[in-house]
Amino acid sequence: MILESERRQVVEHAAELAELTPARTGNLSVRESTDGDAFAITPTGVPYDSFDVAETPVVGVDGEQRDGEMAPSSEVPMHSAIYRREDVGAIVHTHSPWSTAMATAHQPLPPIHYMIVAVGKRVPVASYAPYGTDKLAENIVEAMSAADSTAAFIENHGLVVTAPDLETALENTHHVESLARLYLEIRSASLEPRPLTDEQLETVLEQFESYGQ
Repeated sequence: MILESERRQVVEHAAELAELTPARTGNLSVRESTDGDAFAITPTGVPYDSFDVAETPVVGVDGEQRDGEMAPSSEVPMHSAIYRREDVGAIVHTHSPWSTAMATAHQPLPPIHYMIVAVGKRVPVASYAPYGTDKLAENIVEAMSAADSTAAFIENHGLVVTAPDLETALENTHHVESLARLYLEIRSASLEPRPLTDEQLETVLEQFESYGQ
Protein backbone atom coordinates (compact mmCIF):
# COMPACT_ATOMS: atom_id res chain seq x y z
CA MET A 1 0.00 0.00 0.00
CA ILE A 2 1.33 3.44 -0.97
CA LEU A 3 2.42 5.53 2.05
CA GLU A 4 0.88 3.08 4.52
CA SER A 5 2.71 4.55 7.52
CA GLU A 6 1.71 8.11 6.63
CA ARG A 7 -1.91 7.09 6.03
CA ARG A 8 -1.99 5.32 9.37
CA GLN A 9 -0.77 8.51 11.08
CA VAL A 10 -3.57 10.49 9.44
CA VAL A 11 -6.16 7.99 10.69
CA GLU A 12 -4.71 7.85 14.20
CA HIS A 13 -4.51 11.62 14.65
CA ALA A 14 -7.47 12.92 12.64
CA ALA A 15 -9.81 12.70 15.63
CA GLU A 16 -7.63 15.28 17.38
CA LEU A 17 -8.97 17.82 14.91
CA ALA A 18 -12.32 17.53 16.69
CA GLU A 19 -10.70 19.16 19.72
CA LEU A 20 -9.54 22.09 17.64
CA THR A 21 -11.98 22.91 14.87
CA PRO A 22 -15.77 22.98 14.39
CA ALA A 23 -17.58 20.12 12.63
CA ARG A 24 -15.53 18.86 9.66
CA THR A 25 -13.71 22.08 8.81
CA GLY A 26 -10.11 21.07 9.54
CA ASN A 27 -7.64 18.91 7.67
CA LEU A 28 -4.16 17.50 8.12
CA SER A 29 -1.57 15.76 6.01
CA VAL A 30 1.66 13.81 6.34
CA ARG A 31 4.37 13.76 3.68
CA GLU A 32 6.38 10.65 2.91
CA SER A 33 9.52 12.61 3.86
CA THR A 34 10.41 16.28 4.15
CA ASP A 35 11.26 16.32 0.44
CA GLY A 36 8.95 13.56 -0.80
CA ASP A 37 6.62 13.95 -3.75
CA ALA A 38 3.43 12.57 -2.15
CA PHE A 39 1.43 12.90 1.05
CA ALA A 40 -1.49 11.31 2.89
CA ILE A 41 -4.35 13.65 3.76
CA THR A 42 -7.73 13.56 5.49
CA PRO A 43 -10.68 12.91 3.17
CA THR A 44 -13.25 15.58 2.43
CA GLY A 45 -16.58 15.96 4.17
CA VAL A 46 -16.50 12.99 6.55
CA PRO A 47 -16.29 12.73 10.35
CA TYR A 48 -12.72 12.46 11.57
CA ASP A 49 -13.25 8.98 13.02
CA SER A 50 -15.13 7.45 10.10
CA PHE A 51 -12.41 6.37 7.66
CA ASP A 52 -9.68 3.76 7.67
CA VAL A 53 -6.17 3.45 6.25
CA ALA A 54 -7.26 2.08 2.87
CA GLU A 55 -9.77 4.92 2.45
CA THR A 56 -7.22 7.62 3.31
CA PRO A 57 -6.31 9.58 0.18
CA VAL A 58 -2.74 9.82 -1.10
CA VAL A 59 -1.96 12.86 -3.24
CA GLY A 60 1.13 13.93 -5.15
CA VAL A 61 2.66 17.35 -4.65
CA ASP A 62 1.32 18.00 -8.16
CA GLY A 63 -2.16 17.82 -6.62
CA GLU A 64 -3.23 14.59 -8.33
CA GLN A 65 -4.73 11.77 -6.24
CA ARG A 66 -2.66 8.59 -6.43
CA ASP A 67 -4.44 6.21 -4.06
CA GLY A 68 -7.19 5.92 -1.45
CA GLU A 69 -10.86 5.06 -1.71
CA MET A 70 -12.12 8.49 -0.61
CA ALA A 71 -11.76 11.90 -2.21
CA PRO A 72 -9.16 14.11 -0.50
CA SER A 73 -9.76 17.33 1.40
CA SER A 74 -10.87 20.35 -0.61
CA GLU A 75 -7.70 22.03 0.67
CA VAL A 76 -5.42 19.75 -1.39
CA PRO A 77 -4.20 22.74 -3.46
CA MET A 78 -3.05 24.47 -0.26
CA HIS A 79 -1.27 21.39 1.10
CA SER A 80 0.35 20.42 -2.20
CA ALA A 81 1.51 23.97 -2.93
CA ILE A 82 3.04 24.33 0.54
CA TYR A 83 4.86 21.02 0.09
CA ARG A 84 6.17 22.17 -3.29
CA ARG A 85 7.58 25.32 -1.68
CA GLU A 86 8.64 24.15 1.79
CA ASP A 87 10.66 21.20 3.16
CA VAL A 88 8.14 20.22 5.81
CA GLY A 89 6.78 16.82 6.81
CA ALA A 90 3.25 17.66 7.99
CA ILE A 91 0.56 20.33 7.80
CA VAL A 92 -2.38 21.00 10.12
CA HIS A 93 -5.15 23.41 9.14
CA THR A 94 -7.94 24.37 11.55
CA HIS A 95 -10.72 26.89 12.08
CA SER A 96 -10.04 26.78 15.82
CA PRO A 97 -12.01 29.61 17.45
CA TRP A 98 -9.30 31.76 19.07
CA SER A 99 -6.93 31.56 16.12
CA THR A 100 -9.80 32.24 13.72
CA ALA A 101 -10.73 35.28 15.80
CA MET A 102 -7.19 36.56 15.26
CA ALA A 103 -7.52 35.77 11.56
CA THR A 104 -10.80 37.65 11.16
CA ALA A 105 -9.29 40.64 12.95
CA HIS A 106 -6.21 40.42 10.68
CA GLN A 107 -4.19 40.47 13.90
CA PRO A 108 -0.73 38.83 14.05
CA LEU A 109 0.26 37.17 17.30
CA PRO A 110 3.22 38.91 18.97
CA PRO A 111 5.63 37.12 21.35
CA ILE A 112 3.58 37.53 24.52
CA HIS A 113 4.80 34.22 25.97
CA TYR A 114 8.01 32.27 25.51
CA MET A 115 6.18 29.22 24.07
CA ILE A 116 5.69 31.11 20.84
CA VAL A 117 9.21 30.00 19.86
CA ALA A 118 7.68 26.60 19.05
CA VAL A 119 6.64 28.22 15.75
CA GLY A 120 8.89 31.28 15.59
CA LYS A 121 8.94 34.75 17.14
CA ARG A 122 5.44 35.68 16.02
CA VAL A 123 2.53 34.31 14.03
CA PRO A 124 1.87 36.41 10.92
CA VAL A 125 -1.35 36.89 8.98
CA ALA A 126 -1.52 35.62 5.40
CA SER A 127 -3.61 37.62 2.94
CA TYR A 128 -7.02 36.25 2.04
CA ALA A 129 -7.60 34.12 -1.05
CA PRO A 130 -10.39 31.64 -1.81
CA TYR A 131 -9.98 28.31 -0.02
CA GLY A 132 -8.57 25.45 -2.03
CA THR A 133 -6.49 27.68 -4.34
CA ASP A 134 -2.81 27.93 -5.20
CA LYS A 135 -2.99 31.65 -4.42
CA LEU A 136 -3.96 30.88 -0.83
CA ALA A 137 -0.95 28.58 -0.45
CA GLU A 138 1.30 31.23 -2.00
CA ASN A 139 0.06 33.82 0.49
CA ILE A 140 0.59 31.44 3.42
CA VAL A 141 4.15 30.55 2.39
CA GLU A 142 5.01 34.22 1.81
CA ALA A 143 3.69 35.24 5.22
CA MET A 144 5.49 32.44 7.08
CA SER A 145 8.70 33.06 5.19
CA ALA A 146 8.69 36.81 5.85
CA ALA A 147 8.07 36.21 9.57
CA ASP A 148 10.44 33.21 9.79
CA SER A 149 7.53 31.29 11.27
CA THR A 150 6.10 27.80 10.81
CA ALA A 151 2.54 29.01 11.44
CA ALA A 152 0.23 31.62 9.97
CA PHE A 153 -3.28 32.92 10.45
CA ILE A 154 -5.23 33.26 7.20
CA GLU A 155 -7.37 36.38 6.87
CA ASN A 156 -11.04 35.56 7.57
CA HIS A 157 -10.31 31.84 7.46
CA GLY A 158 -8.24 30.07 10.11
CA LEU A 159 -4.80 28.74 11.04
CA VAL A 160 -2.10 26.72 9.29
CA VAL A 161 0.83 25.09 11.09
CA THR A 162 3.70 23.20 9.46
CA ALA A 163 6.31 20.97 11.12
CA PRO A 164 8.76 18.14 10.43
CA ASP A 165 6.18 15.58 11.65
CA LEU A 166 2.47 15.37 12.43
CA GLU A 167 2.74 15.11 16.21
CA THR A 168 4.79 18.32 16.33
CA ALA A 169 2.39 20.08 13.97
CA LEU A 170 -0.58 19.16 16.17
CA GLU A 171 1.24 20.12 19.37
CA ASN A 172 2.19 23.48 17.91
CA THR A 173 -1.38 24.04 16.71
CA HIS A 174 -2.47 23.69 20.33
CA HIS A 175 0.28 26.13 21.39
CA VAL A 176 -0.85 28.78 18.90
CA GLU A 177 -4.51 28.36 19.81
CA SER A 178 -3.69 28.71 23.52
CA LEU A 179 -1.60 31.84 22.93
CA ALA A 180 -4.25 33.36 20.69
CA ARG A 181 -6.77 32.87 23.48
CA LEU A 182 -4.37 34.39 26.02
CA TYR A 183 -3.78 37.42 23.78
CA LEU A 184 -7.48 38.05 23.19
CA GLU A 185 -8.40 37.59 26.85
CA ILE A 186 -5.73 40.11 27.87
CA ARG A 187 -7.09 42.59 25.33
CA SER A 188 -10.69 41.96 26.42
CA ALA A 189 -9.66 42.91 29.97
CA SER A 190 -8.54 46.29 28.58
CA LEU A 191 -4.90 45.39 29.25
CA GLU A 192 -2.05 45.72 26.79
CA PRO A 193 0.15 42.63 26.27
CA ARG A 194 3.87 43.32 26.67
CA PRO A 195 5.86 41.26 24.15
CA LEU A 196 9.18 39.64 24.88
CA THR A 197 12.24 41.19 23.25
CA ASP A 198 14.30 39.51 20.53
CA GLU A 199 17.10 39.02 23.06
CA GLN A 200 14.74 37.26 25.47
CA LEU A 201 13.41 35.06 22.68
CA GLU A 202 16.91 34.11 21.55
CA THR A 203 17.67 32.99 25.11
CA VAL A 204 14.57 30.78 25.07
CA LEU A 205 15.61 29.27 21.75
CA GLU A 206 19.02 28.43 23.19
CA GLN A 207 17.39 26.82 26.22
CA PHE A 208 15.05 24.78 24.02
CA GLU A 209 18.01 23.19 22.25
CA SER A 210 18.68 21.11 25.38
CA TYR A 211 15.05 20.76 26.52
CA GLY A 212 13.46 17.33 26.98
CA GLN A 213 14.77 13.79 27.22
